[in-house]
Amino acid sequence: MRLSGERFDGWASIAIALTAGYLLMVIWPLGMVLIDSVHSEGEFTWAGFAKFFSSRLYYGTLVNSMLVTVCVTVLALIVAFPLSYFMTMFRIRGNRTIQMLILASMMSPPFIGAYSWILLLGNNGMITRWIENTFVIDAPSIYGFPGIVLVLTLQLVPLIFTYLMGAWRTIDVSLLEASESMGITGWQRAFQVISPLLLPTVLAGSLLVFVRAFADFGTPMLIGQGFRTVPVLIYSSFVGEVSIDKSFAAAVSVIVILVALSVFLVQKYIVNRRQISMTALRTIEARRLAGWRGAAVHFYVYGFLALALAPLVVVVVSSFRNTLYGQFVDGFSLDNYADSTRDIIRYATNTFSIGLTALAILIVISVLVAYLTVRRRGTLSNTLDTMTMVPYVVPGLVIGIALVTTFSQGPIVLTGTFTIMVLALTLRRLPYAVRSTTALMYQISPSIEEAAISLGASKKRTLLQIIVPALAPGILAGAVLSWVTIITELSTTLFLYNTSTQTLSLGIYAEVIRGQLGTAAALSTLLLILTMVSLFLLMRMPGNRTNMM
Repeated sequence: MRLSGERFDGWASIAIALTAGYLLMVIWPLGMVLIDSVHSEGEFTWAGFAKFFSSRLYYGTLVNSMLVTVCVTVLALIVAFPLSYFMTMFRIRGNRTIQMLILASMMSPPFIGAYSWILLLGNNGMITRWIENTFVIDAPSIYGFPGIVLVLTLQLVPLIFTYLMGAWRTIDVSLLEASESMGITGWQRAFQVISPLLLPTVLAGSLLVFVRAFADFGTPMLIGQGFRTVPVLIYSSFVGEVSIDKSFAAAVSVIVILVALSVFLVQKYIVNRRQISMTALRTIEARRLAGWRGAAVHFYVYGFLALALAPLVVVVVSSFRNTLYGQFVDGFSLDNYADSTRDIIRYATNTFSIGLTALAILIVISVLVAYLTVRRRGTLSNTLDTMTMVPYVVPGLVIGIALVTTFSQGPIVLTGTFTIMVLALTLRRLPYAVRSTTALMYQISPSIEEAAISLGASKKRTLLQIIVPALAPGILAGAVLSWVTIITELSTTLFLYNTSTQTLSLGIYAEVIRGQLGTAAALSTLLLILTMVSLFLLMRMPGNRTNMM
């Protein structure tokens, strides 16, 4: 029985409805950005692009973004490869806990990391004051290019690390034994034998790091100062730092999309040419490493963990520090929580209501798209599958601009509503959820479904009682990861909220911009607790998956 060969039926209707929804909610808004980029005051013009490329002040932001992105991607890979190698090959004390904490450090919003380092190395930071008082010298500044690279690298190392840890499990130990018999051991084996096998995974992880670093807005906005990047330029042009120029902001957004799309296509081309299929009959068993080598390995792992978690610890401690007019003073108390109880309740309520609604829609759509892609192959399902990847390439800030541009006026007005917040968060996370669910769907044999139908079960009943329960463990684990990324999202919703739809992430950003550091620390601590609890539940699930795709 070929499920994919049937004529127009209920599944075709679902495919049409989903495709129409994507055209309305994704393609149309992005098309509006494209139109705005070449229109100003009702006339066709290339003025926005000309303005960008004619001034070093503007095109320099693209150079800055590329410089930051390349440095962060390379440094993240340099740090993550040895980290994953050590965690796989050797017995590290507290291995499972370390993995959860590394994952947790990645899940916190990048701007919280930037804010934390301001508390440490800002003009009045703890380390800054200690260095100046102790050694009577100027402390290194966290502001500018070095600070942006530091914050984003620490934030994104766990992303490549998570991909690599998954790839290590596919390597058969017989390959390592064969190389060892030929005298290739240690780092020589890691680079000559293992690295080529891991190349597709490295490229996939590096692409995500590239896209996230290139599109990050919060970090350069908080600590960039004179070092401006493209997302900051788009934001300042759209909201009017000096004057509002939406046509120029749209033109820069199109340039950003083209850069991200080019990198994505190059990565996909390389991966397709170097694709390697591996199935480990015998997975690698970690061995104990004694002596100074064991100590060095533990020092590397624990050292990175301490550096990655230090900003989060600083935020938690700072949430209990006394403040005066928003700035920290001596002493500790619960005043930051007590004074902002009403805001905390409002932010938390919005976070749960908006986030859980987006998550529910996300799960339903990802299951339907995955089923259509795997079981109902055709032109329409292939088109839908391609469209679901669009938000993967487009930065969150651009998606936010597209939505506010399209839905701030007729025929559909959604800006500032609960609906558009849910829509934005759903679209932002959907590519990852669809890819994850599709991978699970491929693991389910069509014969199971065919057997159910042959026994008289309807297609709807087969989906709900056979397919969904089989997918449930993977869907649940993916839902937890989706939930964490939803509640920490900032850039996509930055233009879409009002006071009645402000989430914890938006509240933290607003408090930092206002200089209310104590309140921002309290809100950040609550968000971190929520993230840690979610990840703890994920790690407790049987057969959990920690791969971010």
